[in-house]
Amino acid sequence: MPRLSWQKSSYCGEGDSCVHVATTAQAIHITESADPSGAILTTTPGNFLSLLQVLKGEREMTVDRPPAIDVTVEDDLTVRIHAGAPPGATVTTDRRRWDTFVLGVRAGEFDHFVAEP
Repeated sequence: MPRLSWQKSSYCGEGDSCVHVATTAQAIHITESADPSGAILTTTPGNFLSLLQVLKGEREMTVDRPPAIDVTVEDDLTVRIHAGAPPGATVTTDRRRWDTFVLGVRAGEFDHFVAEP
């Protein structure tokens, strides 16, 4: 994989561990700087756009089709981000870091990753 330029939400404090996003020519990559496994979830721009739309409340999750990127909150503390299918990398974060990422999403900080040229 080429060297990636990672972006985190501006709501994430300087030096804090956070959810990060990067892009390559055909893919979007998501990671968490404090995830001990170093997992990187790789997805398509279309799937990442769907995640952004759901997090912004512009679109609802559909019951008849599993999400391309699934977010699971366990015991209200641990958040796992993974591909809906087929199974791939799972990025693990905590609720505070996830909420910081969502604030950035809602502020439009990651829209440029899926913007039309």
